[in-house]
Amino acid sequence: MEKFKFVTEYELRASPKMLFPYISSASGLSQWFAAKVNTMPEHRFDFQWDDESHIARQVSLRQNKSVRFEFLDTSDNGHDNNYVDFRVEQSELTQSTYLRITDYSTNTDTEDLQDLWDGMMDKLREIVGS
Repeated sequence: MEKFKFVTEYELRASPKMLFPYISSASGLSQWFAAKVNTMPEHRFDFQWDDESHIARQVSLRQNKSVRFEFLDTSDNGHDNNYVDFRVEQSELTQSTYLRITDYSTNTDTEDLQDLWDGMMDKLREIVGS
């Protein structure tokens, strides 16, 4: 099945240092991204949506900058797993903080993906007071 890379960006009124735990820790992610998130050995996380478990490995982490989760067993050939990538960027000019999200999966409906991420970002904004 063909994969699709969806990229979107949101401005948040929160410092990178304050925002980062919400995109990198199980407790932070379970508040807005998934119904439940548990940590597992070897940098793996168990994301639960609709009572289904989805195991992902944290493949990169740059403190207060970025984190990427690669969902295991979501490829046909073992080399092209789905992933979600969160990048925190701060404008030096305006001091605004932006969260850039890359969602790489088989979902090719950009309108559906935009609605999905808009809803999750509304939750995150509420949590961080943005």
